[in-house]
Formats: sequence, structure tokens, C-alpha cells
Amino acid sequence: MYQANIHQAKTQLSKLLEDVAQSEEIIIAKAGKPIAKLIPLEKSGRKPRVSGCMKDQIWVADDFDQPMGEEELALWYDSPIFPADK
Repeated sequence: MYQANIHQAKTQLSKLLEDVAQSEEIIIAKAGKPIAKLIPLEKSGRKPRVSGCMKDQIWVADDFDQPMGEEELALWYDSPIFPADK
């Protein structure tokens, strides 16, 4: 870990980022007082997403996007949002 002043950080940002990429931590200081820390990002433990990984596990009806019938529309528009307790 080393310290760089703001002017050095502005003029040598690429070099500082290369150092950070090599697991170096850098303190950025203003007038000798630390104000920020550059640290490498942690590697994500997630696996990359795989297209089609849910194939044959999800089913969508052929008519899922068809207009609702009269009975369904009545339930949709005329039912209370919170039905009364029985």
C-alpha cells in the first residue's frame, strides 16, 4: 500500500489502476491527509448465466396472451382489491 496525492492521481491514473489491478491498495491524499482508497474489486463468486438453463422446466400456455372472457373480466374489474374476511 502506498499513498499518492491528488495531482499524481490525476496525472497517473492509468498507472495507479494498473497497480490496483495487481492487488495493490493506494491511498489518495489531499495536503498529506488521506481522503480515499483505491482497492481492487472482489471477484464475483457467481457463475455466468447460461441461456436456456430452464428449458423443459417452464411451461407457458398457448393462449396465455388471449383476451380474457366476460367472466374473467368481471372478476378483474368488479372484485374488491382486498376481499372481506369470511
